[in-house]
Amino acid sequence: MTQTDRDALLDAALIHVPFEGMNDLALAAGARDIGMDADLVRVLFPQGGAGLAAAYHRRADAALRQALSETSPEGRFRDRVAEAVWRRLQLSDPELVRAGASTLALPQNATLAARLIWETADVIWTGLGDRSQDVNWYSKRATLTAVISATVLFWLGDESEGRADTRAFIDRRIDGVMSIETLKASLGKLPGAGRLTRAAFGWVRAPRDRALPGRSR
Repeated sequence: MTQTDRDALLDAALIHVPFEGMNDLALAAGARDIGMDADLVRVLFPQGGAGLAAAYHRRADAALRQALSETSPEGRFRDRVAEAVWRRLQLSDPELVRAGASTLALPQNATLAARLIWETADVIWTGLGDRSQDVNWYSKRATLTAVISATVLFWLGDESEGRADTRAFIDRRIDGVMSIETLKASLGKLPGAGRLTRAAFGWVRAPRDRALPGRSR
């Protein structure tokens, strides 16, 4: 059993998702297509449909990480963030995302769903050069997570030409994020603000292991 086996099953199962949904049925059909033993399916995807949805999501995250390492967006920082979010959408198929969202919306998958969006936010911030080590590491990802979640919902229902309305939606949301960052910077310049911040949050540190995306479970 190798990562190649898992990738092969992922590719085969995704073909069936539009007909079966993001679930065990798609995995079973994919396994039959490639002649894989049914017992191996549960080994490769112990979470079933949720694991399939996560694998598809993380594959796109990995592609975005690679793209950002090769060609980083240019312009103002807010434009770079917006472009990175837009690129991430282009790496996904709306029909597959919709199917995955239906599976991840189940109560038992809520934690995984939240983690996946957080991982995407981390890929974007890290790919754009964020090196924060304190509470800002968390606040940046938390605000971008909210942006990504809202954007995906808008994107799935967008029927505009080239999904231009989604691009405009991203710009508006990112403006909000940048406003928060600007406010935080302004407040940080107030007399005594730095001391208060260190006293309240000085113990908060970014996790040592930042390689969140790409985990198989």
